Amino acid sequence: MPLRIEDYALIGNTRTAALVGRDGSIDWFCVPRFDSSACFAALLGTPENGRWLIAPRGKVIQTRRHYRDNTLVLETLFETASGVARVVDCMPLWEGRTDIIRVVEGVRGRVPMHMELVLRCGYGLVVPWVRRIDGALVATAGPDSFELRTPAPLHGKDFTTIAGFSVGAGERLSFGAVTLWFTPFSSRTYRSRRRHRHHRIRVAGMV
Repeated sequence: MPLRIEDYALIGNTRTAALVGRDGSIDWFCVPRFDSSACFAALLGTPENGRWLIAPRGKVIQTRRHYRDNTLVLETLFETASGVARVVDCMPLWEGRTDIIRVVEGVRGRVPMHMELVLRCGYGLVVPWVRRIDGALVATAGPDSFELRTPAPLHGKDFTTIAGFSVGAGERLSFGAVTLWFTPFSSRTYRSRRRHRHHRIRVAGMV
């Protein structure tokens, strides 16, 4: 069932923004600018149109969320029968690239978590070609490339990248220090009249 618009919070870096649902899913994200096409467009369709979900695997009893004081750093607390987990989302104001950072923290008990990454370029219409290069998961659709690095075990299912993990009280999993940035290739690195775009998601998972 689609979320109501009031169930979304906004994170951004002054150049673009992402909408994060109460269910832990980023359902809208244009990169690298507000007027660029979306790679997560589930807001206007279904999860198949692109989203990035990090949430508990089991039933969520209660969800609470807030911004840290005077920032757009979003904190979402998920309460389940086995414990409480926090997901922290933000987009740093780094020049020259666009990053989404998602950090999962254990607050109480132990909470099994689920990560689901559905990359769809062109407002959810283009399924990227996915392969492994130098230990990274790389998804490419035309001039757009996305790179996912993580020590966590990943597997693909139905054109979706999935990971399962858990966090206990006091543990912090940078699933995390996820960085997505935009770098146009210059003539010094790519000799072509055509400007290519490169987006990279880097996940440094550590407890």
